Amino acid sequence: MPSESIPAALCRRVQERANGLCEYCQSPDKVSNASFHCDHILPRTAGGKTELTNLAWACPWCNTHKHTKTYARDSQTGRNVPLFNPRFKQWKRHFTWSENFLYIIGRTRTGRATVDALNMNRPEHVNRRRLLQLAQEHPPI
Repeated sequence: MPSESIPAALCRRVQERANGLCEYCQSPDKVSNASFHCDHILPRTAGGKTELTNLAWACPWCNTHKHTKTYARDSQTGRNVPLFNPRFKQWKRHFTWSENFLYIIGRTRTGRATVDALNMNRPEHVNRRRLLQLAQEHPPI
């Protein structure tokens, strides 16, 4: 769903580039009961521009938890590190799935901090993934 300040055509390009998956938690938009968002990776309040290179397709849950954050604390090192940026970083480098594909595991400082900051393994996400597995819609390819 386009935001008032992001043209619908630009939002469609962001969604298409992401193949309809949240670029943070990999949830598919086609089975969501809530609208996905074009997320400003670098928030407008921090000087982020409304352009393709600064936008990510985000589920409402990741988008809400990310809000204007760009850094978060890594639970292992205690350091404040940049959150995952899907324009410059590869998902598989920073995250992996648990053996049963229900939990996202951070592989790097950025991955761990992003999993925690965006609350990517909250019970609702895990339950949704379990249901998507039954429908053979998870994990994403």
